[in-house]
Amino acid sequence: MTSSTPGIRRVAGPGHGPNGMPAAIALTPILSARYRARDLERIRAAAPGARLVMVSSEGLADGPLDDVEVLLRGFLAAETFDRLLARAPRLAWVHSATAGVERVLTPAGLARGLVITNARGVFSVPIAEYVLMMILAVSRRLPQLLELQRERTWQPLEGTELCDVTVGIVGLGSIGGAVADLARAFGCRVIATRRRPEQGESERSEPGAAPGRGGEPSFGSAGRTAPGSLTVWGAERLPDLLAGSDFVVLALPLTPGTEGLIDASALEAVKPGAWLINVARGRLVDERALLRALRDGPLGGAVLDTFREEPLPVSSPFYDLPNVIVTPHTSWSSSRVLDRSVELFCENIGRYARGEPLVNVVDPAAGY
Repeated sequence: MTSSTPGIRRVAGPGHGPNGMPAAIALTPILSARYRARDLERIRAAAPGARLVMVSSEGLADGPLDDVEVLLRGFLAAETFDRLLARAPRLAWVHSATAGVERVLTPAGLARGLVITNARGVFSVPIAEYVLMMILAVSRRLPQLLELQRERTWQPLEGTELCDVTVGIVGLGSIGGAVADLARAFGCRVIATRRRPEQGESERSEPGAAPGRGGEPSFGSAGRTAPGSLTVWGAERLPDLLAGSDFVVLALPLTPGTEGLIDASALEAVKPGAWLINVARGRLVDERALLRALRDGPLGGAVLDTFREEPLPVSSPFYDLPNVIVTPHTSWSSSRVLDRSVELFCENIGRYARGEPLVNVVDPAAGY
């Protein structure tokens, strides 16, 4: 496509629709919600001339898929995605409305050479707030206090101040980084592992400065703690992180290299009495080994928002353990995430049509 301005030539994107737009876009349900009228209006405004095809979570489409070039993917099983891929020969770009893309990186998807983008950053705030809520609840003995209330027993309990807490974050990406920022603002010492540790500390604010406050200390009054420190290690230091953390937060993607990462040997290395918080993927954890560590030690407890099998069966022993907090994969949920998801997709649609680099492109080799 050539601009009307003399001397300037603009190349449109790869789409077969008007002005480099995709000819058709397939939309599957995202974030356990139906598309609101305003969501569809925003997508149509971002992709004028593109035909929208609604696809159910079972893969049933309300129109032909032969000219679909872009897929906005919510929850879609890998087998369903592969069937959809076979019916959409022009599909070139998949935007995942989740941060995890393991159900898109199928052999068929990899063979197609799809461009894959994800929702990195969309869920960081609510998940970080969930993690801090749980750290505060455990440190201030909220589960025991609620039990005492049910028993109508007046028994004060001693809590732990967060300046005395070390939070270990396994995976310092957008979610792990948001957890680190909040934990440090409360005075926690934070240690984290990531694949490229040299990038970790440079992406976070300096110790002693509150996130987003331009270096102004977050706690300046007498008797209050200063923001906590951040130490970033390579993934090979996981045993040291487990041994030194009061709370271990799993915030890393599920890949062939991370599946089953928290196994029996890893749990044996955990600091006695520490709590595990999983807001990532259930398959990162050997659940049988986790149950043993919760019943017999060394774990003090666990906050589990995700499991290998979801919904968690009513027969699961995790429901019965007094030192486990089970939530139904809800750490990501807030009133803002759907707006952020649609906004990110629409931004990328514009970039696609203009032939510009997309935001949040996934490295298929790394899996995220």
